[in-house]
Amino acid sequence: MATVNLSNSPITQVSQTPVQTNLQPQLLTRLLLDLRGKRFSVDRETIMNLPESVLLCLFPNGLVLSRQSAALSDGGGDNDDYEELYAVDFDPDCFSYVLNFFRTASEAFYGTPTSPGLFAAQQHLVEGSSPTSDFAPSSSQNPLLTKQAIIVLREELEYFSIPPKNGKATTNADGIANDELLDIKRKSGDYLLQRRNIFTALQRNVSKENNVAEQHLIDMLCMSGFDRDDEWGYRAMEPSRCCISSIALVLLKTGIIHSTGPNGEKQVNIDYAQMGTAQKLLLFWRKPARKCWWDGIEVNLAEPGEPDKIVKLWARRVWTLELSLV
Repeated sequence: MATVNLSNSPITQVSQTPVQTNLQPQLLTRLLLDLRGKRFSVDRETIMNLPESVLLCLFPNGLVLSRQSAALSDGGGDNDDYEELYAVDFDPDCFSYVLNFFRTASEAFYGTPTSPGLFAAQQHLVEGSSPTSDFAPSSSQNPLLTKQAIIVLREELEYFSIPPKNGKATTNADGIANDELLDIKRKSGDYLLQRRNIFTALQRNVSKENNVAEQHLIDMLCMSGFDRDDEWGYRAMEPSRCCISSIALVLLKTGIIHSTGPNGEKQVNIDYAQMGTAQKLLLFWRKPARKCWWDGIEVNLAEPGEPDKIVKLWARRVWTLELSLV
């Protein structure tokens, strides 16, 4: 019987390299975003608190908040605050508007190291007993007691200009617009850009179509934090496109009323009817709802002293409604 040579055994020939035990990818603490040439350094928590609809615009292909190379490293060192660079096609001024609003709202609710926020004054609503009401405070069932709620309303407006038939505005054989048509498109965009009122176009559609559901949408938003004469918080043309992007952010009216007593003490009361209305908007938390409609108007784009230049403007408007809790 032949003697087995252990040195030739496939079992003993396996390289005895150390087994990598730390295969969990490191979570990034901060991200470095390049928004059309303007850079933002944002921490992970801020990114995760952004509205779902905004995140989809920032990262349409998804976002991985971990450093994939971490699985091949020892996980140590001083690189915990390492920033990954992401190139993002999104308006940097709009992003600044969203970040500033969310930061201000968070500080007002949770407070700062030098000033307590609204949450400190209403802490007893979470810890105390619940009154008898269909909308009684319960931190497990009603996050409006412990979170700052923000209504997010966005509009993507794509417009189409139909020039006068007897004008010189046209396209060539390849479909390229001439200077006259480009001028009409620019002026059409400027006209729509100045129409900053949020509800004018939708109210016009309600009046024309007698759409009860759209009227209810306006009424609900105006009961929850908007005013009927409100304007978009940020509105701008998209580069090289006949498209206008707008966004409005307002604090949700939860029905929690903060006041000061006769002796200067903080008082908190709840309007349960308003709380019930606010709770309906929780349906839109992390679940954006969209509405699309066409809007057609005629505008005069003539400069002072010029003959009338009547242009038919068709606009495809897409609204996205969402509730954020921070």
